[in-house]
Amino acid sequence: MGFPSFFADVPTITLRDPLAIFLGASDDGVITYTYADAVKLAGHSCPTVAGAYLMMRAGLRALYGDEMPARGGIEVYLRDPRNEGTTGVIAAVATLLTGAAPETGFGGIGAKSRFARRDLQHFEAPIDGLIALRRTDNGRGVTLDLNTGAVPSAPEMQAVFPRVIAEQASEDEQARFAALWQDRVERMLIRHADDPALVQVDEWTAAAA
Repeated sequence: MGFPSFFADVPTITLRDPLAIFLGASDDGVITYTYADAVKLAGHSCPTVAGAYLMMRAGLRALYGDEMPARGGIEVYLRDPRNEGTTGVIAAVATLLTGAAPETGFGGIGAKSRFARRDLQHFEAPIDGLIALRRTDNGRGVTLDLNTGAVPSAPEMQAVFPRVIAEQASEDEQARFAALWQDRVERMLIRHADDPALVQVDEWTAAAA
């Protein structure tokens, strides 16, 4: 698949997954995810996928600092219902990167359900943010919000987008639309990857309660 060249410059996310060690998928359990992995999961690249990826990156950094995050040791809470808007897309990216799954997830191994990922993802949560993460080992949590308006589309998009949506665009206009679309995604992921105006991170004091 020929991805845009900027995908290779997007910051990666590295975690350690104990289940990968236990089942022999990895000697050390260290797994590095790229933005391309999120795109492969979603099937497309857009501000929502990019924003979900950046929220997970920011949340894990806030929760673990210099420590390597533990995949499977994080609960994910989403403010909205699973079938509302882009919630499902964000939830899928969160599952990819944290292992946290809803009731359909892996149930664990043995009588104690070791390494379980089931019921670690929750919807319609009473949180002040789009999504929240909580460490299962110490209860510490953060809320995250996304303001895609901090990285607006190019002005030219106002003229191109309606024609594309109405299926009236020429091949050149369609190509220009795609280039402008990915230009915005690139600016989010490269120039604004650490911009607090794009991704807001707050301590979640109620997480450990």
